[in-house]
Amino acid sequence: MSTVSGLPAHVLLVHFMVVLALVTAILVAVCGVWPTARNRFVWPTLVLAGVTLVLTPLTTEAGEWLEDHVDRSAAVHTHTELGDTMLYFSAALFVAALALTAIHLRERHTDSSRVLRVIVAALALVVAAATCVQVYRIGESGSRAVWSDVVTASDSAP
Repeated sequence: MSTVSGLPAHVLLVHFMVVLALVTAILVAVCGVWPTARNRFVWPTLVLAGVTLVLTPLTTEAGEWLEDHVDRSAAVHTHTELGDTMLYFSAALFVAALALTAIHLRERHTDSSRVLRVIVAALALVVAAATCVQVYRIGESGSRAVWSDVVTASDSAP
């Protein structure tokens, strides 16, 4: 996918990715530490993690198309390199959501061990925090790539 209604598809998809990845990360963290939330939101969290995992390569592929159609710069290169790492974070979110789902199913049939719950909660928190940080880093580098030549210090208000 390269364009949608004449706009680069990456510009549209990236906004879905930012919201989806952050909402999924927050749900993973909440489901990891709060059993009541896990009981209610584990299935939507798993679905969102799956959608995030599928949407990530589509977004990066559209970004690579866009990279071939804009001027080359260090900022664009940095953004592209960071963007390519998002697949690992989306996969980690999906694995964490799967682990939460497994804990949920196990708790429905038997009492899962406290150690296992703590390990999965720690995994969920680490993955969620790392994903949020990486989404910020990728987005910030993309903003710099797009806007650094447009808005300069002399353009800012006193």
